[in-house]
Amino acid sequence: MEPRYPRDKEWVLPEPLATAEIAVTDGATSVLRRHGNPDGPRLVLCHGNGLATDLYYPFWSLLVDRFDIVLYDLRNHGWSSLSDIRTHNIATFASDNEHIFRGIDRHFGEKPKIGVFHALSAVVALNHEPPGEGFAALVLFDPPIYPPSGNLLEVDALWRRSGIVAQMRQEWFERRKYLADTIRSMPMFEGLQPGVADLFAETTLRPASSGRGYKLRCPREYESRIFEYSFAYNFEPKAQDIACPIKVIGGDPTVPLSFLPSMDLTGLIGLDYDFVPRTTHFLQLEDPQECVDIMLEFLEDRGVE
Repeated sequence: MEPRYPRDKEWVLPEPLATAEIAVTDGATSVLRRHGNPDGPRLVLCHGNGLATDLYYPFWSLLVDRFDIVLYDLRNHGWSSLSDIRTHNIATFASDNEHIFRGIDRHFGEKPKIGVFHALSAVVALNHEPPGEGFAALVLFDPPIYPPSGNLLEVDALWRRSGIVAQMRQEWFERRKYLADTIRSMPMFEGLQPGVADLFAETTLRPASSGRGYKLRCPREYESRIFEYSFAYNFEPKAQDIACPIKVIGGDPTVPLSFLPSMDLTGLIGLDYDFVPRTTHFLQLEDPQECVDIMLEFLEDRGVE
């Protein structure tokens, strides 16, 4: 697949139109950032495990003219504060979201919200009671959930292996460039659009407290913890239990870790699923235009855009 952008593409994050710091569960904080068109429909975006919502700029930059975009990061990621690792779990993320969603209305005015969530944040959204309450629609990109007909022991082993790999990540870099170079050399990231490796390093590293070099914004032991416990929160969604229209957009189902609904037809009733060919779990960073096109078609069909 030919890249849609020049090979020397540089992604320059714009300054937010407004920011607001929100106190969430047990004193942790999350920073809301508003971008785009304040008069447009509101999209609320969040990210995957170990990442940051700013990293998805190649995706949401295509939406700024049309939508009122609010970004936030899960605790211990991106712009959020670092809290006790014992609170770093999906149940706490879901509790934090309640504060964040109320804060969005309080600071930026009430209007219908469309949730656009990838991977971990999609799983968090599905663990609300009920999922989708207070939203006009949910668009979930490659949520790492598995059908009940799958081999549960193999799935559990997969997450445990992923946790071990996360524990082995390099956590300090003398220069951001070194992380970008590492990402460019890894086969799992070979589909990223040009320039995204540099954006990855910019958005997931912070200056080290020692004043020398850079450290992961989400420490590796925190990222690993999610993998260790995520199996308990993974399930096949039932459309009748979701309080708003929902769209699931996956990576290519022939690629490992892409979402694919159960082949049991009873599990497909009411679930609006699509996938982006030749993409992986990082589809929004590989073919952002196709991801946007599929999402907009869904929103237009549902009359919520």
